[in-house]
Parts: sequence; C-alpha cells; structure tokens
Amino acid sequence: MNRVLKLQAKMSKYPLGKNLFSKAVARMAPYFTTINPHIEELRHNYILVSMKKKRKVHNHLKTVHAIAMCNLCEFAAGICMEASIPKHRRWIPAEMKVAYLKKAKTDLTASCDLSFVDWENCDHVICPIKVLDKDGVVVMTADINMKVGDR
Repeated sequence: MNRVLKLQAKMSKYPLGKNLFSKAVARMAPYFTTINPHIEELRHNYILVSMKKKRKVHNHLKTVHAIAMCNLCEFAAGICMEASIPKHRRWIPAEMKVAYLKKAKTDLTASCDLSFVDWENCDHVICPIKVLDKDGVVVMTADINMKVGDR
C-alpha cells in the first residue's frame, strides 16, 4: 500500500478523519487548498472528489470558474495517480485537454478511473476526468496526460 492510501487508512479511524485527510492531501501541493477539495472516495485506480461552490471560486457570472474546475481535475488525477502507481515508478503531468460543457452552478464532484492502466508497461497515462454538478450533469471533462517512468 502506498503512502496516500496508508495515510487514509490511518486517519479514517478518527472522528473527522476524512476531512483531515482531504486537507492534508491538498496541502501536498498547497495551490489545491484554493478550492478546498474533499475526497469522497479513494482506492487503488479510483477517486471521487468534491468541491463546494463558494464565492472565492466564482467567475463574473457567479458560476464556478473554469480554472477552479481545472484545479479540481488536476487534483483528482494527481491523487488517483499517487494512490495507484507502484512505488518504483513516478509521474508528472505533461498535458491537459479540457471541455467546458455547461455552466457550473452548484457544488461539483470529479471522478477519475484508472482501472484500465497497465502500471508496469506504460510510459504515459491519460487520466479521464468527469466533473458533475449536483444534478448529475457533466459540466466539464478533462484528459490529463501523465508521463510515467521508473524512479
């Protein structure tokens, strides 16, 4: 088990452990704290993460800013990679393609499923991310290309 999943297992034993775990993981790259991501579910090859629609992430239309949603996508992809990649391998983002499909008028969830990845035989992974509003409408999609190599 890698360090992210170990930390999750350890912190989940305590009251508010899930909240504290989300905050601790976001602080690994402090810029993520700007959206206050909350990890709803994390396991090998899968993450579901949420963010609240608050004024600090609004655009001029009072919807969630496109770059805040990009931040949510990169957080989801990065933490999913970290929870899934073998210890002897490492990753770094190389490219991000996004599609803004609808206005984000509510709290959001983003998911990433990497169950298709052959971790031992890849040099890159495309992390597909879907961002949904509270009504289950897909408001954004992203494909984040992660370079993968041995340590």
